[in-house]
Amino acid sequence: MTASHIPLARQVDVALEKLGGELKGMTAGTIVMQIRDDSVGRFGVRHLPVDCLDERSSGGLTPAQIVTLRKLAVDALKHKSGWTHGEISYDFVLKQGRVVVSVQFESNYNMANVLFRYKPKNRGRLEASND
Repeated sequence: MTASHIPLARQVDVALEKLGGELKGMTAGTIVMQIRDDSVGRFGVRHLPVDCLDERSSGGLTPAQIVTLRKLAVDALKHKSGWTHGEISYDFVLKQGRVVVSVQFESNYNMANVLFRYKPKNRGRLEASND
């Protein structure tokens, strides 16, 4: 089964599951996912190293809070509509023991895929003025 056959919500959940080890112990950061053809491509976490606490300390995201973060991220996809290419940014912070998430959706397209040529190029011409 290819990624294009798996719902985007499931792909986001799997990507966040893969990031679980990196998220453990963090107090804040941004999870970035690049979307192409309604499929997750690249994904990762942006953060300041000072925001990562030592795993032995009591601060930072716990496994239960990471599950909450995953649920919030998947639920936020209900607000994504009408686009298949772009980026999703999940800004998260741990405040008073609660995970707070802010989501930003950015759609983007390649103009080469949008423009259509109504009149085919005349390949026999040497001049390029109208190409």
